Amino acid sequence: MAISTPTTPDGAPGAAPPAGSGTGAEHQRRSTLLHRLDVRGAPYAFVAPFFVVFAAFSFYPLIYTSWISLHRVELSTLNLMEWVGFDNYTALWEDDRFWNALLNTFTIGVLSTVPQLLMALGLAHLLNYRLRGSTFFRVAALTPYATSVGAAALVFTMLFERDFGMINWMLSLVGVDNVDWENNKWAAQTAISTIVIWRWTGYNALLYLAAMQAIPRDRYEAAAIDGASRWQQFLTVTIPGIRSTIVFTIVLSTIGATQLFGEPLIFGQGPNGITGGADNQYQTLGLLLYEEGWKNYQMGRAATVAWAMFLLLIVVFVVQRLVARVTARKG
Repeated sequence: MAISTPTTPDGAPGAAPPAGSGTGAEHQRRSTLLHRLDVRGAPYAFVAPFFVVFAAFSFYPLIYTSWISLHRVELSTLNLMEWVGFDNYTALWEDDRFWNALLNTFTIGVLSTVPQLLMALGLAHLLNYRLRGSTFFRVAALTPYATSVGAAALVFTMLFERDFGMINWMLSLVGVDNVDWENNKWAAQTAISTIVIWRWTGYNALLYLAAMQAIPRDRYEAAAIDGASRWQQFLTVTIPGIRSTIVFTIVLSTIGATQLFGEPLIFGQGPNGITGGADNQYQTLGLLLYEEGWKNYQMGRAATVAWAMFLLLIVVFVVQRLVARVTARKG
């Protein structure tokens, strides 16, 4: 097949058009631009949904709550706000109910977090060995976490019932009189802590187990060669190897204790659940927030409690970071 050659007007052979001219060069520039946008913009497109959801459901409510906390506003008339500045914070600082709720939150948090994490650590250590039916035990450990807080709280409320509860029946077998679990301060807080311990121990145990299985076996073999017992291996190899996971669970449990709401609300079985008992003996900060906003209809006061909880978490985070730095320097 003959190939034609471009010619000039006088019939002489002419040169081919430059490679960078015409539609070919324009298409190449567009392809290069799209490639650059794809390489540089794709990561932002992948993470954009998270930031959109975070801005809509976390950042905006946080800012709006801070704005409401500076006003006197009722639940029935949210569009009518009266500027009061920091009066809500001053009133909260002088409110005995706030300090009582803060103390109850702290004590219930300690009663639930410390035994929970210690039991989870021991359970994970046992599951880390080669046991028959280990998969069954791991699934069983996670079952309480999959149970709804409402169902768990209702069952434990019946167990801790004063007159016909199974716990008091078992105590009566050893000569202990019936305990009024709801109206006694420490008994109520112990019962609520038991619900939290039952629900979260298995979850934390699986976190510890995953961290333990990431520890190289060579460390245990070296410790065994040096004559370390199982307990010494646990203290010198396992604990340092999962230190970061332990810190994570402590922070996570602290956040959960600060936001504790469902367990004491259902444990109260009615109006007493909102107030944390007749004498506020187990009212947490979450219950105080609910009482101010949805029982007293004072949304400004409720927003103030919410921000107090947020600031408390920031303080806990700062303390945790300081302790981590001090521990790292000593290590």
